[in-house]
Order: sequence, then structure tokens, then C-alpha cells
Amino acid sequence: MKMKNYLIVLAFLLGITGYSQEELEASIEGNVNNLPVREYKLTINQEKVNKAGKEVMGMTVNGGIPGPTLEFSEGEYAVIYVENKMDVETSIHWHGMLLPNFFDGVPYLTTPPIKPGTTFKYEFEIKQNGTYWYHSHTMLQEQSGVFGSLLIHPKEKKLEYDKDLVLVLSDWTNEKPKDVLRFLKRGTEWYNIKKGTATPLNQVIKRGAFGAQLNFWKQRMEGADIADIYYPAFLINGEEKIEYPQFKPGEKVRLRIVDGSASTSFWMTFGGKTPTLVSADGRNVVPVKRNKTFIAVAETYDFIVEIPENRKLEFKITAQDGSGTASAFLGQGDVLPAPNVPSPDKIGMMQKMAKMDMKMGAPALKFRSKNVDPYEMMDEWGMQMDEMDHGQMELKKDDGMDGMDHSKMNMKKDTTQMEMDHSKMKHDKMNMAEGSMKMDEKENMKDNGMDMFSEYNYDYLRSPEKTNFDKEYPVKNVLLNLTGNMSRYVWSMNGVVLDEADKIKIKGDEVTRITFNNLTMMHHPMHLHGHFFRVINQNGEYSPLKHTVNVPPMQKVTIEFYGNEYGDWFLHCHILYHMDAGMARVVSYDTPRDERMKAYPVSNLINETNKFYTWGMLDAASHMTELNVVSSNVRNQFTALAEYGWNENIEAELSYEYYLNDWVRLFAGVNVENEMENSMEELSTTAIGGIRYFTPYMFSLDVRLDNKLRPQISLAREIMIFPRLAVFGEYEFQADFGWVDDLPEGDNFKKEETWSAGLEYFLSKNFSLMGSYDNRFGAGGGLSLRF
Repeated sequence: MKMKNYLIVLAFLLGITGYSQEELEASIEGNVNNLPVREYKLTINQEKVNKAGKEVMGMTVNGGIPGPTLEFSEGEYAVIYVENKMDVETSIHWHGMLLPNFFDGVPYLTTPPIKPGTTFKYEFEIKQNGTYWYHSHTMLQEQSGVFGSLLIHPKEKKLEYDKDLVLVLSDWTNEKPKDVLRFLKRGTEWYNIKKGTATPLNQVIKRGAFGAQLNFWKQRMEGADIADIYYPAFLINGEEKIEYPQFKPGEKVRLRIVDGSASTSFWMTFGGKTPTLVSADGRNVVPVKRNKTFIAVAETYDFIVEIPENRKLEFKITAQDGSGTASAFLGQGDVLPAPNVPSPDKIGMMQKMAKMDMKMGAPALKFRSKNVDPYEMMDEWGMQMDEMDHGQMELKKDDGMDGMDHSKMNMKKDTTQMEMDHSKMKHDKMNMAEGSMKMDEKENMKDNGMDMFSEYNYDYLRSPEKTNFDKEYPVKNVLLNLTGNMSRYVWSMNGVVLDEADKIKIKGDEVTRITFNNLTMMHHPMHLHGHFFRVINQNGEYSPLKHTVNVPPMQKVTIEFYGNEYGDWFLHCHILYHMDAGMARVVSYDTPRDERMKAYPVSNLINETNKFYTWGMLDAASHMTELNVVSSNVRNQFTALAEYGWNENIEAELSYEYYLNDWVRLFAGVNVENEMENSMEELSTTAIGGIRYFTPYMFSLDVRLDNKLRPQISLAREIMIFPRLAVFGEYEFQADFGWVDDLPEGDNFKKEETWSAGLEYFLSKNFSLMGSYDNRFGAGGGLSLRF
């Protein structure tokens, strides 16, 4: 290490006491310090498992789901052999661990994939202590069971407790994960219907929320969404209910809780005495008594609980959307129940948001992905704080924005060295530190719905040591607007998916400050590999260190970290399906790529987020049959549509579409239909081209022209009016001015109108009853099949 680097590290140590010296130095491969070695072997296999009342194929680690807890002590050297007995490749990422880039475990980016029938050796120094976890980073394998926990004991025990218990939380689906993502891509309300969280129009009207619903429709959103997927079971250490009778009265147990779910965040509650929260993401925090606590996907929290006399206390998790629970019981005797968490009021959320000056529905797919200004996007979308006096904000370099509530900060575009001068911030209507607000100002915020996500901040987490950075370090600011499209299930940052994104370039020996500005209605737990970062909260220079941060809907969270590594690292939303749908980036120190990765192009990882998914629907009714098949990736879509009426009317269409952005796509194709009713002898084939547009209020608009220069326009819409019952309709108008084909003598205009309307009743994920009237085919009913 050069003298300059020694001086930088020394200055850094003087300015920060929240990091150990080992954590400030770049990771080095090999056991250079001759540390004691602790070895484990993990075997990943495909096996039949039953987690939710049905035997399905899962993926196990050493025969179990979750995999075993790997225990280490700080200062040891880990050697872990991972054997792949499956017929597909796999990987293991060591979540939250500080380790050499090559062993981080993201296949094709940092680490080679583990091919079928092979074993990979991971090895790294244990430079930290706390609760962490491991999981596959290959496609959607984490959902199938490839995950487990890490328990790292400190060199010196500083907290008083008697025993440890690791609790790994997870969600389980009996469906194949790739089918789940395909189903989400097609767009459907079935998962919400199945778990009872749908908000059909009759419920909206009953609550007097039709105006709020119109506001959402105007912004092309169905409603307030919380969770994407239906899960038949939520699990703690692989069970819906699990007992730990071995703990004795009076014992203090350190619960090491890991949210290893694929996409579910939980509320955690405890029976008995209020527990003490002592650690978050493996880092000690100032102990605080706390019961109801939110844990986002991939986070870890440690609580110390005391086992009661002749009772057993319940630890309960409740899925964020209220769709299910799981419980663990510690001790023996009658149960001390954990408090219940009420289900969220989605219609109430809509009503609150409708009262706010909030522009929702930021694009998940920008037209020119290489020419995006994130600051313009932030100014255009999201929370509009008109009452804030932005004229008093000065953007300049200062002390790292300590003590600010960034969830309510609306930054303005400036330079890459943008920071806030707190001494000159004056807000007539709102002080950024909520604790200094007047009571009437707080009440005004609540009236406007701005308390809606207040439970999701990190203000209760305070580092026991200062974590702020020396003011002399250069600061690079990065703004990442979190963007998404629920109807197409595309997730991105700044309206750009991973497949179209550049790397985020950072440098060593400087501070990188990232502001996550969530412009979606979903929570996004953002994880940066290979680093801890400060989560800026009201505790200022004592802001906590974490490796994963939850960003609530329509809120901002700012993190910052010191660059002391090398190579490329993954940054992504840890909701597995959001990551695989594009919400990820590569953060790069711009150092040379490891020679050992030459045979593993990073494009294999990136292309995983832009795969084609294919789905279809078949309507078989007494008056007609219709088949619609779609194959789509982020920008490209192929559609095949065929209609046959029992009066021998037929129409078929093949088209290719290109998405310019979320809502507009160009298309071209071929249309075939019979010229005369009740006759299949004369078929007309025409070339078609035009624009398809998803309008405000959620209408599908099709404007086209064929090679006979006949313009055509159609409009379609579907609305869920009751639980399981939807109404749909379509209108189509075509004009022929005789510009190519001659019209009958005396006619200078010919028109053709078709329309249909009907009802669909959802029986299951794949089947519906349907009835409709079509002006060509008449009335009828039958069965709809989704595949």
C-alpha cells in the first residue's frame, strides 16, 4: 500500500469509529494472516418437498429448507465447499459479508457459476460478526429453497444473553418460480383475488372512494398495491408453526432473525415482555425496547427476549399485506400471544394518496434509455412539496447531510458534488426534522396522508459509534429513481432496466452517496453487495450501518459508503421478481476484470432480466372461439390473435410490436379475414401497421392503417366490479374511402363497426366462466383458459 493510501486510511480512522480497520481495507484473497480455518460443505440438490400441503420439486441445501446455519467466529478463515448435484447451474452469494470480489457469488459478474456435478470452493477472512445469510444468485432458485443463515460470534461478547436462536423467515409457493414471473408479466388480478387483497369497484364505491379510484386510473394504476404474489405458506425455519421448548424460564435468548423470503416483508411481534432490539444487518445498534417491527426482504435483526415463568412466548410474523402469518414458540406452558397486526387498508391508502399532490406512475421504460436525466424525473414525478421554500436551499459541499430527514427532501439538480447546507435551510411550512414541527403542522401532514408510510423509517436505529465521514473526502452523488410498471411487470431505475443500463462508476478513497427515490407503490429493499453503507436518519453522525435498506412507496432514502474495494458489485432490489424484471445495476470501481472470469461473460447475467415470456388465453364459447398468444420481453412483443364465429366469420392477425416506452408501442403485421359473412371461400390478406397506446384511465387504444389505406381505431377496457367478477368491452371502427379499392358506384365512404361486451368470472388461476355479446356473432357463453 502506498504512503498516500496509509495516510488516507489513518485520516479515515480518525474521522470514523463505526468501522473496524479490517473493514476499511480492501479484501484480499487467501489466508495471508494465517488465521484458524473453519470448513463447511454444502450440497445443493433437487428434491420433493412439502411446505404448503402439496408435494412439489424444490431445491435443498444439505437436504433441508432452509439450509444449515454456518457458525464462525470473528477472526477465522472460512472455507466452504459448495457441491451442485442438480442438473442446472447454481451459485451462492454471502449476503452482507465483506469478502474478495471473486467470492461474492454473483454468477457471470464476480464468480463462475457452479455447473452441474461440480464443486466450487469459496474462501474468505471473517472480518465481522453478527447475523447474516447466504442464498443462490442464479435466476429464481432462492424461491425454491437455496438459502440459509450465517452466525458469526464476536471476538469479545459485549451483550448479556444466554443462548442464540437463528430464525429464518421465508415465503413458499407450490408453483414453479418461472411460472410465477410469467404470470406476473401477463398482468392479472388473480393473486390478489386468491389472497383476499383485491379492491373491486363495488368495495371502492361502498367506501366512497370512487374519486380516488378515478385518480389512480387516470395515472394508469389499478390501485394501491402492497405485494405481488399469492403464497399458500409463510415459514419460520421451514415451518408454519415451530416449537422451541428447550429454553428455560429466565433465560435470555438472542433471536437472530433473517428475512430470507423471495418477496415478502413482514411485521414481527412478540408475546411477553417487550424485547430489546440490539442489532440490524449484523451491526450493533443502541439497544432499544421495541415490539412491532418491520423487517424487509434480506434484512436481519437481533432481539434479546426473556423466557417467562411457566409460559411460552410467541414470536409471530405477519405478511406485509396481511395475507398470512407464521409463529415460533419459545419455552413451555400456556402461550403468551404476540399482538396481531391488522391488515392494511388499501382503499384507505388510495383515499389518502388522492388528497396529496402526488403524480404517480413514473415510467419504467424510457424512450431514450441513454439520455435520461434522473433529476428531471424526480421533479416531474412523486411527492410535490409546493409548500416547501426551495429557494432557501443551497447545494454545496458540507458535512454529509447529518440529521436530515431525507424522506421528505426534494433535491434540485446541481453538480455531481451536490450536498445540502443545513445552516441555510429555512422552511416556512415544514421543518425537515419532524421532531421540531409544531403540532398543527404534524396534524396537517396526517390529514394529507403523509403519515401513511411513517412506520417504515429507520429512526429507531442508532449506531453506538459515529459513522460519519471526514469532510475532506470527495463525494459522488447518485440519484436512482425506483420505477416500475405493474401491468407489464417491468421494474427499473430511472426508467432504465438493467439490460439497457450503464455501470455506475465509482472510485476508491471517495464517498458515494446514493439517493433512492421511490416513484412506485411498492416497497423496494435495496441491497449493495460487498459494502456496508450509512442509512441517513435523524441520528445524524450516529446513523446506522446496513447492507440492505427498505425504500417505502413515494419516499426517499439516502445512503452513503466509502469506496475501499475493487471490481464490479451488484446493486439491486432484493424482491427476487423485481430484480429479475430489471431493477438492478452494476456498481463498478472500473478496475480490470478478473482473468478467471474471461470464460463467463457478464451478458449472461444481464440478459437474464430481458428474457421472453409467453402466455395465452383461449375463449371457447357457444357463439365464438378466440385465441390470443403473446410472447414478450422488455421492448419486443409478438402477438397472434384468431377469432372464429360459428356463423363462419374468421379473423386472424400476427403482429410484431416495439415498446417505445411503457405506454406506446409501434406495430406491424398481417391480418387475414373472410370478405363475406357465412363464407370461408373469400379470404382477404392485408398488411397492417400503427400505434398501440395504453391511455390514462387504462384503455387500450389501437390506431392503424392497412395496405388498402383503410384507417381503423379500436378501444378496449376491463374493470373488476365484484370479487372475481370483471366486465369487459371493445369497440372497433374501420373506414374505407376507396383510395385503393373501388367502392360501389355512388359511394365515397364505407364503414365497418364491431363491438362486444361481456362478463368474466374467475374460477381459478387458469379458468374463468365468460359470457358476452358480439355484434357479429351474437350472444353466448363458455369457458376461458389461461395458459
